[in-house]
Amino acid sequence: MSSAEPKPPARTGGLIRSSAIFAGLTLVSRLMGLVRDLVVTARLGASQTIAADAYYTALAFPNLFRRIFAEGAFAAAFVPLYSRRLAGEGEQDADRFAADALASVAAATVAVMLVAQLAMPWLMYLINPGYADDPEKFRLAWMLTQLTMPYLPCMAIAALFSGVLNARGRFIVSAGYPTILNLVMLAMVLPQSDPVQAAWWASAGVVIAGIGQAGICWWGARASGARIRLVRPRLTSEMKDLIRLAVPAAIANSATQINIFISGILASQVAGMRVWMSVADRLYQLPMSLVGVAIGIALLPRLSQALQREDHAEAQGAMDQGVVFALALSLPAAAALMALPVFLIDGLFTRGAFTGLDARATGALLFHYGWGVPAFVLLRILQPAFFARQDTRTPMRFSLISVGVNIALGVALFHLIGFKGVAIATSIAAWISVIQMWMSLTRSGVWRPTAAVVGRLVRVTIASVALGAFLFAANLFRPELEAIIGGVMRVGVKELSIVLVCTAGMGLYPLLLFASGGVTIAEAKGMLRRRRGDPPPMELP
Repeated sequence: MSSAEPKPPARTGGLIRSSAIFAGLTLVSRLMGLVRDLVVTARLGASQTIAADAYYTALAFPNLFRRIFAEGAFAAAFVPLYSRRLAGEGEQDADRFAADALASVAAATVAVMLVAQLAMPWLMYLINPGYADDPEKFRLAWMLTQLTMPYLPCMAIAALFSGVLNARGRFIVSAGYPTILNLVMLAMVLPQSDPVQAAWWASAGVVIAGIGQAGICWWGARASGARIRLVRPRLTSEMKDLIRLAVPAAIANSATQINIFISGILASQVAGMRVWMSVADRLYQLPMSLVGVAIGIALLPRLSQALQREDHAEAQGAMDQGVVFALALSLPAAAALMALPVFLIDGLFTRGAFTGLDARATGALLFHYGWGVPAFVLLRILQPAFFARQDTRTPMRFSLISVGVNIALGVALFHLIGFKGVAIATSIAAWISVIQMWMSLTRSGVWRPTAAVVGRLVRVTIASVALGAFLFAANLFRPELEAIIGGVMRVGVKELSIVLVCTAGMGLYPLLLFASGGVTIAEAKGMLRRRRGDPPPMELP
């Protein structure tokens, strides 16, 4: 773009609208996932059975790769390359590139799956060394993990087609396909009464759901106009470039997941801790999925296309708005998790085989993951600033430092203060990564928050602290609140109590946010209003 040509205005409103649509659909999926976890924990329990730890191990191993591929390497490497080809060379060349990428990733993940399945009895000593003291749990864990491993290639294929949809401005299928897993697993687990049988059926449901998820993403990409054929894997120069970007991107974008996985190795030494971590994960990763992943997925193709046009004003505006809205939504989430940790877990999960002891232990983990939530979200917002410029090595270096810090701190704190040390180490490691990325972006001049953005962030923080104070007071008066509700109804007292408190907090926070000036009413309306020149809203292909 020449200097004489006026640049179009930054279209950050489209970014937030895209993110809001993605987040809304992700919320539906996450709520379904919460229902799934409520049923699974009631059937399998936590510290009182071997089935729960074995099942969550089987789910965690392929899920680690799912998060690396679906929310990591492809979002960071494939989407910018595909987006630039789509904007430059056209659809045919972009789809040819996607076909080669599909063949390569399918072949690689099938190979990883087969090796992992064959080696699983020995890998389990590395993944969960604490299970070796219980041969029955150890055997069930490696057998269930063998069963769930085909989920990996299914998710890698789904991730590629999801990336194609994102680059084409279609987010509904990408945001909605995880719901299939929740529906299938509910259908599998609900009829079961024996914990071990429920674990087997749930693990089989993971594979069935993975096939369905890959299929729906393929359909969505084809319906959007993409024509991606099946070809044999070829190590072309383009695939070498993709691998060169994807490997460091996968490491960079999955530091949090690697840290959680490492924490799971320590968790194997405490009966039930795998389940406590998984239940806490369901709540504290909700803001990361709704906010961080949603904005990050919408931000990456927008930044890539803006840089292709050399429109630096749009890139700066998109980053500014992405950071402000990310913290405007993640800081209150952190306040809620820190103010109500045991209240949330007890109100939602304590029933059946999941005991009050399990709720208190999970709440202790949730508190310390809570103050890490803004960092988990910011990682997803700051990384696209590097990835859009095809710089995957810088965030990779920061992520490796984060993993090293997490290992050292996690082991030390686990032995000093017990299982809570695992969550503390994970949150500290995430904040270290954020500080490194923020400083790198500002020093290099790639992105520097303006004074207006800093002022907004201060006001958002004030509103979130006020919300936290209100929720903490509600937690202190929990017995009185439950006594009032118990006088009206006999069942569901604790469940209704937490729902009422959360609903009151959700109603109060927008008032605090608008009153503090963190976000104005006009901006909230504007992010949902389509303006001329904006891309179309995300719609079904």
